[in-house]
Amino acid sequence: MNILSYIIWTVDPAIFTIPFTDYAPRWYGVLFALGFLLSQQVFFRIFKAEGRPEKDVERITGYMVIATIIGARLGHCLFYNPEYYLSNPIKILMIWEGGLASHGGALGILVAIYLFCKKYNYRYLWILDRLVIVVALTGAMIRTGNLFNSEMEGTLTNSNTGIVYARATYDVLNYSEDVDDVWFEKGGELQSDQAGFVPITAFIEYRRGYKFELKDKMFVENQLKSTLSRYGEVTEHVDFGDGPLAYKNYQKDGKEIVEIAAKGKVRHAAQLYEAIYCVILMIVLYWLWSKRKDILPQGFNFALFMIVLWSLRFVDEFFKMNQEAFEEDLALNMGQILSIPLTIAGIVLMVWIFTKDRKMSDFQ
Repeated sequence: MNILSYIIWTVDPAIFTIPFTDYAPRWYGVLFALGFLLSQQVFFRIFKAEGRPEKDVERITGYMVIATIIGARLGHCLFYNPEYYLSNPIKILMIWEGGLASHGGALGILVAIYLFCKKYNYRYLWILDRLVIVVALTGAMIRTGNLFNSEMEGTLTNSNTGIVYARATYDVLNYSEDVDDVWFEKGGELQSDQAGFVPITAFIEYRRGYKFELKDKMFVENQLKSTLSRYGEVTEHVDFGDGPLAYKNYQKDGKEIVEIAAKGKVRHAAQLYEAIYCVILMIVLYWLWSKRKDILPQGFNFALFMIVLWSLRFVDEFFKMNQEAFEEDLALNMGQILSIPLTIAGIVLMVWIFTKDRKMSDFQ
């Protein structure tokens, strides 16, 4: 086994804790906001190149931020768990508890931009041809945020190449204020002949001066494994074997160390796959706008975006764990079901725009 072929992912979703508060900015929120900020700068460049007022970019940004959040939230609530949220409508507002659906966000943006165009006298397809460039960029940032959150994890690779998502295990092992640090290393005593299950070792380091006593030994031997097994976020990604917990404890540099053998389950980096093809799509769309807008029909960029993004999203879903339990009984998961009509809409639009005599560069 090549131990360089997989990584153990334990990145903290919180960047830091603001002093004297319990508030910790999270990578997901920062990347979400950064996606909109970078997109706005790209859109400024596009509008300036086309002689359009830059203040309209600020207006569009406002429309997009609101539409993305509302649409993505409603999409998650109505597409993935309608019974719960319709029975508890106040929960729809609790966006901080998590739950955003990109398909809902896409529909929200389409509605918001239509309203923007009606109010400020823009052609709908003219805006959409340019908007999809920055939507692809924002999508890449959001999916990177999902990776930092250790969410939307991939399915098993059945190989030793991929990611072991060990953040939830990290959090459970960091169970006491006496624990100073937790980390993981590749290799260990629990070997496996099954491809995609790799030996890893978890280390618990206690604060200096802490003595590993009988009560600690009893907890590790008799309770820690059962505690870990209660969390699905742990058992989906790390296996601690069938028998008693394989561990040893010793002192190093004046600190107590507990070393626990485990097997990591190697999964696809599905969020990263999506982020990468979003970046590639953004580059292609920007080049088409920059170099081919006087040749291609109006709506081409938008139609291409719809076809490529949602068809790739359909494929990408094969490499993702299902988000909700009900999807286990479906031939296709909800992400794939929602991607099909959006892809078809892009194909229909692509055929339709070639019947029109209007170029991507035509504003009036």
